[in-house]
Amino acid sequence: MNKKHALLFGEIKSVVDSGMDTDDILRFVCQILRDGVPHFDWVGFYKYNEEERKLYLGAYSGDETEHTVISYGHGVCGQVAQSGEKLIVPDVTAEQNYIACSLTVKSEAVVPVVRSGKAIAQIDVDSDTPDAFSAEDIELLEGTADEIKDFL
Repeated sequence: MNKKHALLFGEIKSVVDSGMDTDDILRFVCQILRDGVPHFDWVGFYKYNEEERKLYLGAYSGDETEHTVISYGHGVCGQVAQSGEKLIVPDVTAEQNYIACSLTVKSEAVVPVVRSGKAIAQIDVDSDTPDAFSAEDIELLEGTADEIKDFL
């Protein structure tokens, strides 16, 4: 993790350890990521509902989205819910199963949040920059997912 990302991760750890309300923690984490990484234009958490096979939007930072409920298998987030594996899409126009949240989004990264070996939620990041996500970005998102797993 580069120095900038390590500092952001330190901020995230401080918020997680702060004792704040869970919803506040998740909102702050979204805001830290969005403010701290210039090409993170929208950051949000989707929680899994296994019984309904749907994702429900929780805390987020960025423009409002109409995609507050997503079925498993639908779009990038739905694919991650189905597979349990992270998915990085460098060019959303090349993704056949893409749900357009905004016409400005060019790339997307979705990282599952895993607790006790089971994916329970995901961090979704949209970027208006093509091929925006570096290995350090993904490492930061994976570390964040691990830090917040007990709050989802």
